[in-house]
Amino acid sequence: MTTIGVGTQSPEQALAGLTDMTANLRPIEPKEHLERMAKAQAYMLAHNIDAIYLNAGTNLTYFTGMKWHASERMVGAILPAKGSIQYIAPYFEIGSLNAFKVIDGPIHGWQEHENPYRLFVDVLKQLNIADTATIGIDESAQFFIFDGINKAQTGLNIINAKEVTAHCRMHKSDNEIALMQAAMNMTLAVHQATASILYVGITTTEVEAFIKQAHQKVGAPGNYFCIVLFGVATSFPHGVKDPQTLKAGDVVLIDTGCKVHDYISDITRTYVFGESTARQRQFWNAEKAAQQAAFNAAKIGEPCENVDKAARQYLATQGLGPDYQTPGCPHRTGHGIGLDIHEWPYLVGGNKTPLAKGMCFSNEPMLVIPDEFGIRLEDHFYMTDKGPRWFTEPSESIDNPFGL
Repeated sequence: MTTIGVGTQSPEQALAGLTDMTANLRPIEPKEHLERMAKAQAYMLAHNIDAIYLNAGTNLTYFTGMKWHASERMVGAILPAKGSIQYIAPYFEIGSLNAFKVIDGPIHGWQEHENPYRLFVDVLKQLNIADTATIGIDESAQFFIFDGINKAQTGLNIINAKEVTAHCRMHKSDNEIALMQAAMNMTLAVHQATASILYVGITTTEVEAFIKQAHQKVGAPGNYFCIVLFGVATSFPHGVKDPQTLKAGDVVLIDTGCKVHDYISDITRTYVFGESTARQRQFWNAEKAAQQAAFNAAKIGEPCENVDKAARQYLATQGLGPDYQTPGCPHRTGHGIGLDIHEWPYLVGGNKTPLAKGMCFSNEPMLVIPDEFGIRLEDHFYMTDKGPRWFTEPSESIDNPFGL
């Protein structure tokens, strides 16, 4: 049978059916940023970490609310285990940074000819942090920042700040989950609209342009990212260099997302344009069952790796794999999500991190059938006291992917 909901209307009709879905959403407020910093400081005090450096990017945004992109210049903040946040930036950026400041704190400026890493060490001294203190450096900071600090200091014990940042960021608040729920709902609506405009001869480039327009129609600035693949190209998880043109019988894989108040959605749908073959149906059904097996294995207190293991154990019963071999699932079952599209913790073999309330994950044990096609069904779930809960309900079937 022809896939339900695919190729049923024009782009203009599909866009007309979408409306803004962002009403009544509440961005993260200063109170929550202060709570995050307090949680980090409590952890630092308990683990003998004297301060952490937060570089421009999502860690700086998460803790302070300040939005600034990382560049070749040092812009960031020192969060001491005791005391208030201290910002570091070029002098000429201080006026701009003051406008982006959400949580108050002094901005220590350095001139272009001065050494910002020496300033970093001097600020630590002003905070009465000892020369032999333990200092965490943002895990996402460029190497030159670590290298500069390391050369400017004498006696500091420099560690990876991930121990602190991940401890805080992997447990999402109710408001973070609400923002991601909105973003996921928006992207799922975009997926359904996109499926409806497909026709033989449409290019992946044209589909990508529509998805951007559709995300804007539901209230997002546009796509945060977009992968559109047809036919054999679907067997490459993150795409191919050249655009493709849709043919009857092609597997269609679309992976896209948007941002809502900085929080990200990420959903993949795979279906067939036209009538599916027995082989396409076989692997689509195996993918759906593996996704459900992973979800069923997500239990509070159990290690993250168990979720990945459950998907692979099921796939092995279908003659796929074993482990990360193809035909089968060559990458981890899932990733954390929040301000970054991929963040801690990860659903992958060897990750012993216990599942806990507030953790959010993708569930996407993608199947790769080399030189033929790939099947990825990606939805996200978050952990509650009672177990996992879907952000979006999984695709219903290969014949009716959107449950129409």
